[in-house]
Amino acid sequence: MIVVPDQVNVRLGPGTNYAKVGVLIAGQEAPALGRSPGGEWIQIAYPGVPGNVAWVYAPFVVLDAGQELLPIIEPPPTPTPRIAPTIDPTLAAQFNLGEAPATRLPTFTPADPVIYPTLESLESEVGQGFPPILAILGLLVVGLFGTVVSFLRGS
Repeated sequence: MIVVPDQVNVRLGPGTNYAKVGVLIAGQEAPALGRSPGGEWIQIAYPGVPGNVAWVYAPFVVLDAGQELLPIIEPPPTPTPRIAPTIDPTLAAQFNLGEAPATRLPTFTPADPVIYPTLESLESEVGQGFPPILAILGLLVVGLFGTVVSFLRGS
């Protein structure tokens, strides 16, 4: 017997590529019939499916007796895909799918030229305008004069 500690999926064969046919919920028990050649899956009695047998993943269930006591059972053949990945030639013939029309390749367009800013030379500005050093010296003289006046008024 197997005991299910948590919910586990029940499948038609030992692998996730087989169809899921049901679930066993926590605490549910089922009779164990055999194991897969690798021992990763356990075959159980599961009424309502073809052959009344199904498979559960062994690490998700607890087996009453040792797994070695179960006989090795060859798994059923893997299921065939429901959808064939081929194109129906009759259907494709209805849509005249000939060669694709040729398209023009993109052409190369050069980037716009980069404009570098240039500064005028300083020689052209010599002798023009008021030099800032004169303003700084003037403010220094006024500040010194105010300091001398406040010092003399304070004494």
